[in-house]
Amino acid sequence: MPEFSPQRDDIPAFPLPHIEHTAPPRISDHPEFHSLRRAQRRFGVRATVLSVGGFLLYVLLSSFVPAVMNLPLFGRVTVGLILGLGQFALMGVTVWCHMRHMRTRVDPLARGLRSRLRETESRRARSAPLRPGSREFRTW
Repeated sequence: MPEFSPQRDDIPAFPLPHIEHTAPPRISDHPEFHSLRRAQRRFGVRATVLSVGGFLLYVLLSSFVPAVMNLPLFGRVTVGLILGLGQFALMGVTVWCHMRHMRTRVDPLARGLRSRLRETESRRARSAPLRPGSREFRTW
């Protein structure tokens, strides 16, 4: 005979009529979660279009207009070299804008949502009655 039962002990084997089983609210149903996702998605689309657009512009210019890319600006420095180095600057600006956007718009929403959910969970934990047959374990 196995020492441990394969069934969970905190769930009764038969439904008890006096216990209400309500599913906990999902975070994805919260309106603040939707505004958080919208803020992330809106910036993500803009940053992706800017970055990929800049890279594709460079590749297309290199492929179809090599005469323009080979124009010397000063000394041995060409337009293509400057635009290629500009890709690093474009990525740096995109990362900086992403960090600033997250810090100013997304992080405050996430902190507010997290504190409201913790408050709701603690309120629910305090008011939840013990189910018959459930075990309480001391947490250290």
